Amino acid sequence: RFRIAGCSDSDGEEMYTLDGEEMWYADFINKKGVEPQPSFIDHISLEEGGYEQAVANQQVCRQNLENVRKAMK
Repeated sequence: RFRIAGCSDSDGEEMYTLDGEEMWYADFINKKGVEPQPSFIDHISLEEGGYEQAVANQQVCRQNLENVRKAMK
């Protein structure tokens, strides 16, 4: 399993992949976690609270980004 996470001042991303296939991603616009696999396959689900954790991760990411900017000045 592979996790991709990142942020900017106005955007962010958090998603999980397995063998190159997207398993789950945080849809920050619609405020929910999305499992994009078709319903006919037996897929791995993220534990409950995954979206809320992604939101918290974005807040930490943005704070870290702000700290790096201050340190570089």
